[in-house]
This record gives sequence, structure tokens and C-alpha cells, in this order.
Amino acid sequence: MKYLIMEDFAGLPVPFLFPNRVDHADMRDQLPYGKVLGAGYISLQDGQFCCEGGNTELGANARAEDAAIIREALLAADKKD
Repeated sequence: MKYLIMEDFAGLPVPFLFPNRVDHADMRDQLPYGKVLGAGYISLQDGQFCCEGGNTELGANARAEDAAIIREALLAADKKD
């Protein structure tokens, strides 16, 4: 899967996960937020999220903190159910 980490209007990171067949730039164009903080590919390896790669068109790469941001967002969403 691919992902983008965007900065929301309060300055907080917001992750978006989407299928590989969708381009990073096309997904970015659909989002209301301005700043791309991180971009790349996400996978699950030995029970842990692994983020790698990037997108040269957006000038964004996978960052060390991206996996933790995505994990926390998914855990928070799971707690709401």
C-alpha cells in the first residue's frame, strides 16, 4: 500500500493509506490539506509497520516517524468502534 502523511489545519500529522495503483500526486490532489510531511509505501513486517520509499514529484519521502503516526491513527480509530 501507499501512504501520505499530511499536515492538518491544526499542524498535526494525518495519515492517508491507499492502493498502489493510485499515484501519490493524484491522491494528494484529492486532499484538502496543504503540506505533505511524508510519502511512501507501507507494509506489515513481523507485526510492525514498515515505511519506505517516497515520491520525487511531491518531494516527500518515508520518515522514521511515519510508521508510528499511522499505527497511532489506526489504534485510535479502532478504539472508537
